[in-house]
Amino acid sequence: MEGERRDFLDTLLSTPSPSGFEAAGQRAWVEYVSAFADEVSTDAYGNAVAVHEGTDDGPAIAFAGHADEIGYIVRRIDDDGFLRIGPIGGADRTVSKGQHVTVHAAEGTPVPGVIGQTAIHLRERSEEEYEDIEAQFVDVGASSREEAAELVEVGDPVTVRSTVRALRGARFAASGLDNRVGTWAAAEGLRRAVEADAEATVYAVSTVQEEVGLQGAKMVGFELAPDARVGREEGLRERRFCDAVVAVDVTHATDHPNVDAKRRDPVRLGGGPVVTRGSVNHPVLVELARDAAADAGVDVQLQAAGVRTGTDADAFYTSRGGVPSLTLGLPLRYMHTPVEVVDETDLDGVSALLGAIVDRAGDVDSFSVRV
Repeated sequence: MEGERRDFLDTLLSTPSPSGFEAAGQRAWVEYVSAFADEVSTDAYGNAVAVHEGTDDGPAIAFAGHADEIGYIVRRIDDDGFLRIGPIGGADRTVSKGQHVTVHAAEGTPVPGVIGQTAIHLRERSEEEYEDIEAQFVDVGASSREEAAELVEVGDPVTVRSTVRALRGARFAASGLDNRVGTWAAAEGLRRAVEADAEATVYAVSTVQEEVGLQGAKMVGFELAPDARVGREEGLRERRFCDAVVAVDVTHATDHPNVDAKRRDPVRLGGGPVVTRGSVNHPVLVELARDAAADAGVDVQLQAAGVRTGTDADAFYTSRGGVPSLTLGLPLRYMHTPVEVVDETDLDGVSALLGAIVDRAGDVDSFSVRV
């Protein structure tokens, strides 16, 4: 990956986007896809949809990633000017202390701070434990409530300062790879469809608030009606027609030390994108993805989901009368930490696979399970 595609990913990774505060990241995504999409729209909460209009008799498929990341939020300001915080999404209390953070104050003004950690010399080693996020605090350098209140207020979001660092070979580390790689991939799938002048209609979707309950996907899923006539028959505004949704998200690569044996699975960095089977994942889409990967020479890995996937696919597939959905995973180490790691070859593989899915989508007779 190089040039404009990599610059776009770096822009997404350097733009803070905690759940409920995704506007800046969504603006960057919309600006990029607007250069080649036929239409781009956003809704009341900031979900963004870009479209390549295919032929009237072609299938319609959506590629979706979620724009939001985990973070913290200011709950109150202490008398001494320290900020008490709470989690946004699944923030990991074991990695938060001692981190550089940014408080995103009014109109996005960045206020630098750190999450305090008592020095090892002053702690009783026998009593050490991981404090809940609510018991931790941000130090912005203020010495009083009044001084801190001049900078921030209750409800301001907080994110860990992020840098993108190249590791050995094709691997790199950053905060927020979950799930900027998904929104990047959705845009890539759309770009490839445009360049191929695909007969399929392709929607690229960047959802909000996945980390706090798949909320954006619930909103967009209602709009992506499996039958375009539904909206007109109900007297509502016309909805987008969509045969199927591929939700691109990260998944755990367990090829590193200290992962309990019962939590290990075959997924590894550099092994290619991950096709998930079971529960949410529609068998027709699973077959389509695997066949498309074989055609394109893309190595894929398989993962089992016996109950749920924990991704936007869980919301899409039960929308309205049911939208055939698939989770396509990017192997990632150290999820929900400031040092998430991916392999660039897996990203290239996902991009190629989405393009191949678009090419083969017209060969699918029906996106319904044969009973």
